[in-house]
Amino acid sequence: MSTPSPIRISAVLSAEHRGRLMSQAREVNFPEGATIFEEGAVAESFWIVRSGTVTLQIPVPGRRPAPVENLGPGELVGWSWLFPPYRWQLSAEAMTPVRSYEFDATAVRMMMDADPAFGSAIGHWVGRVLAIRLQQTRTRLMDLYAPRIGSSR
Repeated sequence: MSTPSPIRISAVLSAEHRGRLMSQAREVNFPEGATIFEEGAVAESFWIVRSGTVTLQIPVPGRRPAPVENLGPGELVGWSWLFPPYRWQLSAEAMTPVRSYEFDATAVRMMMDADPAFGSAIGHWVGRVLAIRLQQTRTRLMDLYAPRIGSSR
């Protein structure tokens, strides 16, 4: 859960596209323990972590949420804002005090529609994030629910 991310914004987007995206950013902070979003809620914003740690979680009925992945500086928090019906598929919590950039999802989607090259770059970035998060979620669910195979001889 804490391996370095190959999808940090600085590694994936060109300087031009980063600059266009960052022109829409506003700085926000979350205290330790703050819920950033909850599964099922409308995804109206997304964030890029500046400092601190955000944990993505799967709500588990009757149990504590299961952590899926820890996110740090330069990483995208949230992908559900890009795909209808724009509802969060996971939950996110600030595990430490978090400084972040917040983006209005509707404004960024409009920018993507207006500039196909920008839209493609953002779409590919979010797609890569989604693929990694799906694998992390699958691995975590296997850890939680797969039958334990013992080596009794």
